[in-house]
Amino acid sequence: MVSDCGFSYSFQARGLAGARGERWLFDGLDLTLGPGEVLVVTGPNGTGKTTLLRILAGLLPAAEGSVGWEPQPEDGRVALHYLGHQNSVKGALTVAQNLAFWQRLAGAGDAAATAAAQAAFALDDLVDLPARVLSAGQQRRLALARLVAIPAPLWLLDEPTTALDAGSVKAFADAVAAHRDRGGMAILATHQDLGFEPTYRLDMGASA
Repeated sequence: MVSDCGFSYSFQARGLAGARGERWLFDGLDLTLGPGEVLVVTGPNGTGKTTLLRILAGLLPAAEGSVGWEPQPEDGRVALHYLGHQNSVKGALTVAQNLAFWQRLAGAGDAAATAAAQAAFALDDLVDLPARVLSAGQQRRLALARLVAIPAPLWLLDEPTTALDAGSVKAFADAVAAHRDRGGMAILATHQDLGFEPTYRLDMGASA
C-alpha cells in the first residue's frame, strides 16, 4: 500500500531459523519493522547475516518460522528490493539502459523516478557510458540507484556501501533518509558506519 504521503506497511518475522547445510546459523529470531524504521544487522562473517536477508527476500527457505506483511502487498507491486554483494549490472548496457531495464522488469517506467535516481547517486554525467567501463564504486552507485528508480516499501541490503567513497556513502545515507520519510523500511547487513542512526540493531554474533 502507498498512501498519499508514502508507504504504510509493516513487516514481521516470527520464530525464524536459518541454516547452511546441516549447520544452524540462528533460530528463534523475531523482528517487526513499521513505516520509517531501519534495522542494521552486524556480526562476524559466517554468523548468518546474508542468509537472514535472503530468507527475508524469499530467495532461501527458512529452516523454521514465518515472514509476513501487514497489509499484504498488492499483486503486481514491487514489495521489496534485495541487493547482495553482486551489483547485477549489465555491462553491455549504458547506465540509462540499466535503469530502464530494471524498471521494465518491475513493470515500472517513471521518467521522474529515473531522473531522481540518477541525481541521488551522481550518475547524470555517466548515463551514456556502458556499465562495463565504470569503476567498482560507480557500478555500486548504479546498483543502488534502482532503489530510487523503482520505489518499494522494504530494502534488504547486504553491505550496501561496499566500494563507495565518503561522498557516495553520504548520498546513500540521504537516500535512506528520504525512503524513511516516505514510510519505507530497510534491513541492512554491514560492517561499516552508514552515517545515520538506525531504529534497531541486531548483533548476529551475540546470538550465534
